[in-house]
Amino acid sequence: MLYHLYEMNRGLFHPARIAAKSGSLLFNSPLNPVSQTPFGRSMAAMCEVFERATRHYGKPQFELESTIVDGKEVDVTEKTVWRKDFCRLRHFERDVPLSVSKASPRVLLIAPMSGHYATLLRGTVETFLPHAEVYITDWVDARMVPTCAGSFGLDDYITYLIDMMKLFGGDVHTIAVCQPSVPLLAAVSHMEAEGLDYVPNSMTLMGGPIDTRINPTAVNKFPEEKDINWFKDHSLSTVPWTFPGGGREVYPGFLQLGSFMAMNYDSHAKSHSDHFFDLIKGDDESAEKHQSFYDEYLAVMDLTAEFYLETVQKVFIEKQLPRGLMKYKNKKIDPTKIKNVALMTVEGELDDITGVGQCSAALDLCSNLPKKKKVAYVQKGVGHYGVFNGSRFRKFIFPEINKFITSNEPSKLSAKRRIGLRATS
Repeated sequence: MLYHLYEMNRGLFHPARIAAKSGSLLFNSPLNPVSQTPFGRSMAAMCEVFERATRHYGKPQFELESTIVDGKEVDVTEKTVWRKDFCRLRHFERDVPLSVSKASPRVLLIAPMSGHYATLLRGTVETFLPHAEVYITDWVDARMVPTCAGSFGLDDYITYLIDMMKLFGGDVHTIAVCQPSVPLLAAVSHMEAEGLDYVPNSMTLMGGPIDTRINPTAVNKFPEEKDINWFKDHSLSTVPWTFPGGGREVYPGFLQLGSFMAMNYDSHAKSHSDHFFDLIKGDDESAEKHQSFYDEYLAVMDLTAEFYLETVQKVFIEKQLPRGLMKYKNKKIDPTKIKNVALMTVEGELDDITGVGQCSAALDLCSNLPKKKKVAYVQKGVGHYGVFNGSRFRKFIFPEINKFITSNEPSKLSAKRRIGLRATS
């Protein structure tokens, strides 16, 4: 019912949004003499702020068309090389000689499935492109997946990751950003325990909630104050029949967005107020930065109810992985089985979502992994978002990850057989 009310409310606002858009065009028109007056600029700014606040933000595009390799600009083509109902694996293919491509490490960025689209990692992809063949998990909005595709839970997520690593034949470096740190560690633990020969060369966990008992944040404490039935009653809704996934039970993206906004309400309110006055002053550069950020931030996707509830219960309420209670397909997940896959953890000093120590707990869990294969890195002066994006990521964090990947890239004599991945239709 909640989802239907949300969509109805959005529909009711549509005429007002169109009127605001028209008003913005009118008061910004150079043919309108009022446009150069304080009144005209104020009206134009008011109309634009209202239009953007009531707009539906669809899935953004990566729009990464080129990069620099060895000092030369080369074209980049985005291709889908693997697909299942709930995920597409995207490859950012660089227009470089085959010898350069083969010599470059292959990096699989595992984007979080926690409300935002994979394009949240656009800056991360862009930073890696000059140095690696980059692939990314592009999770599908649950409301766009027909119910005939079945359910998608945490076990399915882990299965998807294992299937992807099999696709690479193990010749890949995996990087999990936040939420997928737990399923990636679980997947690799299972693969090592089963003796599978396509385990990745390395895994990097960035700001992941491996053990939320350590330095808990407000985000970690909230689930502890509730039980799973509270989340079932207050967080789930049914997708309206106007979408392909009509009838599917989901955790709506708009609820997650509301949680994100509420966590930093004062900051967001000030940002929109500043944007309004930037428009009046004609500060186009500041206005464009604001718009670019919120075009991405306000674009959200739905999660399947089963994946959301299982993640809340197993990761945040019961903390199963660090307690040795987590299972995959009824088999115990044991990180001590990891003996070959190099592990790096990256944390932000000011992270208010995943406290310092929660992610690096993975290093202690992997007690049988040689110390030379373990790296812990904490970046000063960055919060959660800064762990994987922004100037400090590019200047400080990426070089450390790149060094870690390079040091764990197999030599030519011992390299795993490189499997070519072709685009799918």
